[in-house]
Amino acid sequence: MFRNTYDSDNTVFSPQGRLHQVEYALEAVKQGSAAVGLRSKTHAILLALKRSTGELASYQQKMFRIDDHVGIAIAGLTSDARVLSNFMRQQAMSERMVFNRPMPVNRLVATIADKAQVNTQEYGRRPYGVGFLVVGQDQSGPHLFEFSPSGNSYEYFAMSIGARSQSAKTYLEKHYKSFEDCTLEELIKHGLHALRETLQQDKELNVNNTSVGIIGPTGRHEKPVSPPSKFRIIEGEPVAVYLQSMDQKEPADGAPVPPTAADEDVQMSG
Repeated sequence: MFRNTYDSDNTVFSPQGRLHQVEYALEAVKQGSAAVGLRSKTHAILLALKRSTGELASYQQKMFRIDDHVGIAIAGLTSDARVLSNFMRQQAMSERMVFNRPMPVNRLVATIADKAQVNTQEYGRRPYGVGFLVVGQDQSGPHLFEFSPSGNSYEYFAMSIGARSQSAKTYLEKHYKSFEDCTLEELIKHGLHALRETLQQDKELNVNNTSVGIIGPTGRHEKPVSPPSKFRIIEGEPVAVYLQSMDQKEPADGAPVPPTAADEDVQMSG
């Protein structure tokens, strides 16, 4: 994609007032596999689609625990995500050491947004090619934020990022008003339905390619954790009970879709 030399550095504006290097970073997020976030009065959850580079490879990690009260799901370059997640952990640990309290979620998100924005402003750097969905819980309840490599961050009731995320957003926009009073199991069911919308025609969610992250009280299908509202990631066989609760997907002609094994295309991004 030729930009007439205006994309050679991230500090150069095009005649239209655009920073093309920042737009390339946002495109890297769109190429990553999808992640979905939802929140209710009591819970905030993340659901992510994991990719594998082939039958001999393991599935990429899509969720990171930052602190007991914060977790993230990523879309984009996994290597950039590791750098930013380590920075978030350092900020959270510093808050506990200095002030003896968990860091407020909105301030933690603002901190990484500020860090990402510097890379869109200073010569010799590049924007981070990864986007986050951040869930957390503090004194004001559960929260869901989106972090963008442009340095923007927003709070949402429900949100999706990554490849084909618009299909998931369409589902979430139809149902988000019911999320506030949902139980944990109902919230996860809605999230799985939204995540399923991002799949290719011949793919299906399974225990290998699906990750679920939860913050809030433990549900009836979970083992108790301490503290009870601690962020935890559910992967592998424990995910099966939630996948089995999903409604059958109906295509346009009304015939049920047969389940198939799901393997994502080989890409650098997670």
